Amino acid sequence: MASYTLVSAYAAAGVLGIIALNVLRQLLFRNKTDPPVVFHWIPFLGSTITYGMDPYAFFFSCRQKYGDIFTFVMLGRKITVYLGIQGNEFILNGKLKDVNAEEIYSPLTTPVFGSDIVYDCPNAKFMEQKKFIKYGLTQAALESHVPLIEKEVLDYLKTSPNFMGASGRVEVTTAMAEVTIFTAGRALQGEEVRSKLTTEFADLYRDLDRGFTPLNFLLPTAPLPRNRKRDAAHVRMREIYMAIINERRKNPDKETSDMIWNLMHCTYKNGTPVPDKEIAHMMITLLMAGQHSSSSVGSWIMLRLASEPAVLEELYQEQLAKLSTDGSTLGPLQYRDLDQLSLHQNIIKETLRLHLSIHSIMRKAMNPLPVPGTPYVVPEGHVLLASPGVTGLSDEYFPNASRWDPHRWENRVEEENDEDMIDYGYGIVSKGTSSPYLPFGAGRHRCIGEKFAYVNLTVIVATIVRHMKLFNVDGRKGVPATDYASMFSGPMKPAVIGWERRFPEKS
Repeated sequence: MASYTLVSAYAAAGVLGIIALNVLRQLLFRNKTDPPVVFHWIPFLGSTITYGMDPYAFFFSCRQKYGDIFTFVMLGRKITVYLGIQGNEFILNGKLKDVNAEEIYSPLTTPVFGSDIVYDCPNAKFMEQKKFIKYGLTQAALESHVPLIEKEVLDYLKTSPNFMGASGRVEVTTAMAEVTIFTAGRALQGEEVRSKLTTEFADLYRDLDRGFTPLNFLLPTAPLPRNRKRDAAHVRMREIYMAIINERRKNPDKETSDMIWNLMHCTYKNGTPVPDKEIAHMMITLLMAGQHSSSSVGSWIMLRLASEPAVLEELYQEQLAKLSTDGSTLGPLQYRDLDQLSLHQNIIKETLRLHLSIHSIMRKAMNPLPVPGTPYVVPEGHVLLASPGVTGLSDEYFPNASRWDPHRWENRVEEENDEDMIDYGYGIVSKGTSSPYLPFGAGRHRCIGEKFAYVNLTVIVATIVRHMKLFNVDGRKGVPATDYASMFSGPMKPAVIGWERRFPEKS
């Protein structure tokens, strides 16, 4: 017993000594060219817990103490944060030789998406792949997507167990996850994929999705049950896509305008057609990338409308005013209708401003990087972190920024500077970082699915508004807190709202 007590005492003394040395090192031995380090007691762990619990609260708190540039320790890694418009420019528009996304994201995404695409290939090849996807998101394609998306939402409202009867309650994150995978599946992926969005495909998707955990940033190949399921799900999903592609090659006369056919006709600059395996992997990526953000934003929109039913009624009246010929009857939605629904689009903009699903965008510093206008040099090997959501949540750019107010966009225009236009390899785009509002990122890795996302969400919202009234239940006011436990933040579950059909006799 005495020896156990002695060992415990030595262990405690050792831990205290390590903590003391860590504190002294932070206070006395800081290199003046290094960004200030967020104070932490325990080495290796650093600020991991504080950052993970609420990244935005962490960023704003550190900004008050240290300014826009600071470094924090997360599980032994040094993360240098640069907030604000200048930070977005420095990190998201950094030169390829200086800032690297592949080394950060490839361990996490490659087991899920597959090999030889996105972050598992040279950046130049990835830019070509983005160009191929952009080819498939033509004006004609977007126009054809509108009736498909509307039909999926209508079918869901008529047949889903979540919406049986004239009124009820629904766990909105579950419902929107299903709706958005159906709409993205039908519009972007084609009939065969949509027909396979059954129990097996849903299970595969869920097992793949669980590969996106913070732990897999550090241990992507750990022999954990969820990683084994992730790998098995990827193999099976690739087989499904490969079977579809093989069948299509046997029947070229049945060609349609979906993304699979588009990729089957694409060729790299070196003359190599896109291999079928890469097509399958890109389709997995498209399904997951599009669904994540749309599901999260769609959930927040429904929660916001349930908390402010008067705004939902404004949306309905906008449709009657802009799209109805007799003031009461609404026909099927068409692509040209969407531009007339300005409040619908402002609802989406405002929700994206407050509820981005990705709060941190990371790059690896490949060289020592002097920060213009400051005494700081970011050391080689540090992880750089930009958070465009911070400017979106700042009163400096959006007065009363914490308030959800879609009307703030009525007299606000986010213009892109023509001088900032550049071609990274997938067509002329804006660098984008001069704006405080960057819901789809900026620079060479800016999301190219922005137009589809707006079409998808606008049609989903417009269709639900036509047929449903939403409201909070159990005396709740406002919306749930944000759950930051996964890589893609969304509403804390369960997020239950009430609904009733606008015209129950027609259902």
